[in-house]
Amino acid sequence: MKVRSMLGFSKRSRNKQSKNPLEIFDQYEQGVPAHQNAIDALPGWNCAFPPDLNVNAGTLPLYADDRIDWALRTFGSIEGKTVLEVGPLEGMHTYMLNCHGASRIDAIEANRLCFLRCLVTKQILNIANAAFMLGDIHAWLSEREQIYDLAIASGVLYHMADPGEFLRLLAKRSNAVFIWTHFFLEEAMPEGDVRRLPFSGKIETKMVDGTPVRYYERSYHHANANASFCGGMKDRHFWMHRDDILTLLRQFGFDDVIIRDENLDHPGGPSFSLLARKTPVEG
Repeated sequence: MKVRSMLGFSKRSRNKQSKNPLEIFDQYEQGVPAHQNAIDALPGWNCAFPPDLNVNAGTLPLYADDRIDWALRTFGSIEGKTVLEVGPLEGMHTYMLNCHGASRIDAIEANRLCFLRCLVTKQILNIANAAFMLGDIHAWLSEREQIYDLAIASGVLYHMADPGEFLRLLAKRSNAVFIWTHFFLEEAMPEGDVRRLPFSGKIETKMVDGTPVRYYERSYHHANANASFCGGMKDRHFWMHRDDILTLLRQFGFDDVIIRDENLDHPGGPSFSLLARKTPVEG
């Protein structure tokens, strides 16, 4: 019954089977075939679709996200290039990448409902050059040898149970990365700041490739019970210190790091966007 309710089927399916032989089963759509039916079949939408499609989903206009637009303008043309997208959410950033001519986009999503919503978005927006895959990004990065021209990790680093290890693996498989993330910074979130409430107060130091990295423990406090939840795979997750993020990226070979939109007053916690690139090896 849990699976049925998560997929938006009627509550009638929980009751005894109807004795009316003419009644259509709940798992069938009776309306005129339309994109809206596919959207309505899945609960928890966060993102809106382009207005010209005249469909209703979520409210976030990520199909025209200026962070991704900046990343692509700063990186340069991705036409004919390979892109890895970590945590595509509902596929709107994937849509932008596809519109800019990427030859292949591997979009890895661990949240089952988000993954299914991505498939609906792929169909509606005709995202031809993307392959959406359901599973853990750590396993994907560990088990494959491909090097991507660009990796996109928007809104994922601060959800990780081991963010430093994620950066290490991502660096092995990409020549450039775009990251939008929250981070910890004591002077930006002093004691008493309400944005500290989800944090336990525990700070761990983890060695990542020989570099000490500060991990600030945090919890979702049962937000994962909502169908629109799009956080990490484990309740116990960690934010990294701002300086440690930059230190690791440079250690992993990203010698050109450009920071944009640093916002210490973001209601969710301090945040920034960055594009980090490795200098190409000649010869």
